[in-house]
Amino acid sequence: MSNSKSVSLLSPELRQEDKGDSQQSVIPKVQVHNLWKIFGKTHSVDIDSFDKSKSKQELLEELGLVIALADVALDINEGETFVVMGLSGSGKSTLLRCINRLIEPTRGEVTIDGENVTAMNVEQLRELRRHRMSMVFQHFALMPFRSILDNVAFGLELRGVSEKERQEQAKEMLTLVGLEGWGNYHPEELSGGMQQRVGLARALATDPDILLLDEPFSALDPLIRREMQDEFLKLASVVRKTVIFVTHDLNEALKLGDRIAIMQDGKIVQVGSTKEIVLYPANDYVREFVRDVPKMKVLVARRVMEPPGVIANVDEAPDAILKRLTKQREQYAFVVDDKREFQGVIRIEALKTVVEEHKTTTDAFCTDCIPEAEPETILEELAQLSAGSDLPVVIVDRNKKLHGIVPMASILKGITESEE
Repeated sequence: MSNSKSVSLLSPELRQEDKGDSQQSVIPKVQVHNLWKIFGKTHSVDIDSFDKSKSKQELLEELGLVIALADVALDINEGETFVVMGLSGSGKSTLLRCINRLIEPTRGEVTIDGENVTAMNVEQLRELRRHRMSMVFQHFALMPFRSILDNVAFGLELRGVSEKERQEQAKEMLTLVGLEGWGNYHPEELSGGMQQRVGLARALATDPDILLLDEPFSALDPLIRREMQDEFLKLASVVRKTVIFVTHDLNEALKLGDRIAIMQDGKIVQVGSTKEIVLYPANDYVREFVRDVPKMKVLVARRVMEPPGVIANVDEAPDAILKRLTKQREQYAFVVDDKREFQGVIRIEALKTVVEEHKTTTDAFCTDCIPEAEPETILEELAQLSAGSDLPVVIVDRNKKLHGIVPMASILKGITESEE
């Protein structure tokens, strides 16, 4: 019989208080500093004299000016999909166009990789748009007299790339967006969803660092829109671009965004992850936005998991495990190795059998009879995993280290408490 060996319920890192999502220190790809955009007679405008507490409508009535952006500040990290959302007129599309200076800011600064975009001359700005940044519009903006292949290759043509090279690149992009073989057709021969894929392919053909998407799917039918969102997620995982995505649809924002900025009257009222926006709205405006979002879609396992009742080492003697289970009135133990990597679960009935037959612990536990999930798995998925099983979901990281368990009761409790 092996020497008895047991492990603590939780490792030191699991005993630490949950302080929310950790973020690595990174240098932002795009930075927006104190950005203002005012439409109207701006030559005599003194921005510093504005009463910042007044609404957009009040300033319009008082000054005859439309405050499209008011002191906007943002940091957008390389490789993330950053969603800007808000109601119509909140300033989200104006912000997007100020980033590439299709609209000239009234005041403030936009930097990309530390380079001041707002200080660029015409030639520098042209180079930025041709080589480092592409934009996809809501209404496709395809040229009807050109073939699909030539539409995709248009940016490369402006760059002076040879016809052979740009057509090869355009064909690759069409394949990437699922339109292989459609190059010789014209836009009017394609459906709306297919035309928007062409727009994405054209934006990607120049291999930009940054993609600006202005409500690209809002003109599509709901079913096609969902399909395009799914395709976008697949595409984003492959091309790994920095994406700034404008939408007025919260569900779209939650589905696509790594982080979300919510705008109201030209101001940023909250920036955060999906979970932060839904679970901790900054004000009543945001709270109204997220009111109908099911918490099951954002609350994650690590928020509701609990320590396992009994953890056993794979080398621990079966009779020692059985004694602990009996003492703690538990029906099963969770087995780990010396590195705390999860090995399986042992039911008390199986332990009694191996003790009687003088077998080892490894003869008692099963590895595929209990559902597993990672700490960031949402409750909706946990509930699906729990269905049909009398065992809790085991929470393990990518290295299979045991973090905790989530019984069905904890799933229901987590949903109820988050709603309250």
